[in-house]
Amino acid sequence: MATRFDVKTIVKDKRFWIASFIIVWAAGLQGHMMSLQKQESFKQKFGTIDEDDHK
Repeated sequence: MATRFDVKTIVKDKRFWIASFIIVWAAGLQGHMMSLQKQESFKQKFGTIDEDDHK
């Protein structure tokens, strides 16, 4: 490998930070959507407290 891997150059590069931000945002969004899906499936399986009160 002829080119030297320079960390300082990467840290200063705006594209690196933009790409990192997008990856973190996408991962966070995916995790959030998965937690919403789990909550929704839990409600479908067991119902909500409000539904039990109206019976």
